[in-house]
Amino acid sequence: MTDIDKIAKANDLLRQTFLTGKVVMTAGVHSLPDDTREEIITKVRGFGAFTEDNDPYGEHDFGAFDQDGVGKVFWKIDYYDPTLTKGSEDPADPKQTRRVLTILLAEEY
Repeated sequence: MTDIDKIAKANDLLRQTFLTGKVVMTAGVHSLPDDTREEIITKVRGFGAFTEDNDPYGEHDFGAFDQDGVGKVFWKIDYYDPTLTKGSEDPADPKQTRRVLTILLAEEY
């Protein structure tokens, strides 16, 4: 398994289960009605529309979709060291990496 495969697999696990990392939502997402927020979470977990345009490195670390009544929603996975104070030196190594999944409205970007 290549490092890219390891990274994509770890990112998919976090995105699909919300386990193995930290998940945060911006104030805009958090302020949405509960049912809308739940629809967004479901779409993030089920996201599979990876293409060369939105996933050029094959890491499955970003996605975007339209949400009725809200507009464009983004999600992004970033790689930090275990203390969350700087970037990970090796995102393929789970011992050196803490993943953070952020869900945000495009207008907040």
